[in-house]
Amino acid sequence: MLIAGCTSGPSSGVAPTVGAPAATPEIADVRTRLIPRDPGMAGIIGEPAASLTQRFGMARIDLAEGDARKLQYVSGTCVLDIYLYPLAANADPVATHVETRARESGAATDRAQCIDEVERSVEAQR
Repeated sequence: MLIAGCTSGPSSGVAPTVGAPAATPEIADVRTRLIPRDPGMAGIIGEPAASLTQRFGMARIDLAEGDARKLQYVSGTCVLDIYLYPLAANADPVATHVETRARESGAATDRAQCIDEVERSVEAQR
């Protein structure tokens, strides 16, 4: 009786199926569908890091974690975070998400306005 309690597996008596594992959806497919198409994101969303650094200059923070990357830029009043992820296996990461906030309070800001401010800051430094 004690031995019966130690067995594992399904009790239905059906042997598990052997063969190819069940197909799983590609992460890239999910990521592609989640990319925002908001106004003002043209020239950022879908762009690789090289294009973004050409536009905004050297990032204040350039952080890589696994296949993801975060670039952070600042102006006098706001912070712009751009998140990059590869959209296919072995592809270079591209910008898929943008967040902005006030530099002092951390409160949400208008994305387009912050992007313009960061760009103007870069232009002033050149």
